[in-house]
This record gives sequence, C-alpha cells and structure tokens, in this order.
Amino acid sequence: MVEPMSPRDEQVIAAQLGRLPRGVVGVAWRCPCGKPGVVATAPRLPDGTPFPTTYYLTCPRATAECSTLEAAGLMAEMTDRLGVDPDLAAGYRRAHEAYLADREALGHVEEIDGISAGGMPTRVKCLHVLAAHSLAAGPGVNPLGDETLAALGEFWRHPCLDEGASSLDEAENGRRHVGQDQG
Repeated sequence: MVEPMSPRDEQVIAAQLGRLPRGVVGVAWRCPCGKPGVVATAPRLPDGTPFPTTYYLTCPRATAECSTLEAAGLMAEMTDRLGVDPDLAAGYRRAHEAYLADREALGHVEEIDGISAGGMPTRVKCLHVLAAHSLAAGPGVNPLGDETLAALGEFWRHPCLDEGASSLDEAENGRRHVGQDQG
C-alpha cells in the first residue's frame, strides 16, 4: 500500500537520491528504521515524460547491493533460468501483470501501455526494479524480486544516511559513504 509522502520523507528521499525526487506519489515501502526505501512514482512525470518505473528503490544500501549483484552477473543467470523453468517464467509473467495493474491504478499512459519495468516479463534488466517491486508488493508477487531480496541479505541493518543529516549536502556524505550513485 502506498502511503502519502511527508515533507520529511521528501527530504530523506532527496538525500538518498542526491537530487529532488520527481513524480513521487507516495512511499511504497519503509525500512525498519522508518525511512522511505521504495517510492511509488506517477506513470507520467511532471514534465510530461512517460515513466514506466512505478516502484523506485531509494535506499542507498539496497541500491548499492543491487548494483553489486548486477555486476556479478545475477541478471544474466536469472534471464537464463527464465528460458528453462516454465514455472519461474509463469510467475515472472504474473509479476509483470501485477506491476502493470499497480501502475494503471496510478494513471494510464498510452506510450508505456503494456510495458512494465526491469525487463519483465521475458528478461531481467534491472535488479533495483525487481527488489523495489518485491518490497512494495510483498513476498510472493515477484519471484525474481524475492530472490534478489534474499541475495541482498539484511541491507537495512545499518543506517542508509548519516543520522541527523538535515540537508541534501549533509546527507550526500552518507550517500557517498555507501557507494550509491543512482540518478
């Protein structure tokens, strides 16, 4: 369930991303520490650009860990498995359909109709998207997102930002500390 974004949430998200968030409609998942970790984004950004990524991972630690898994070849391994495991492929197709339904509930954008994110339903293109989808939707919706989360481990055990960071500049130091460079 997407909850409204507070002014403090917006500050935290800006610090996590290193920029002001665009098109955010609410917080889709919170870290156990209470900070936003996934936001739901409108299917059309304020400047009119279609944006298929409904669930956007903002947690710098999770983002950094997803990047590490991508660099290690996990996306290619998952894509290969989709070609030989019909049950996995069917579950991933259902995840694609669930993603589309969630986005459609936020608004219809013709240019991206039928296009989800992260490579769904036939390949794995972005572990960040799959992890964000699983965090927002909960376990059992996206099998490869669930696998990504399992591979991430307990990324939330350490703060994603320096505690007490009250501005984007102060939080940038914490963001750089965990190696996050999403943008």
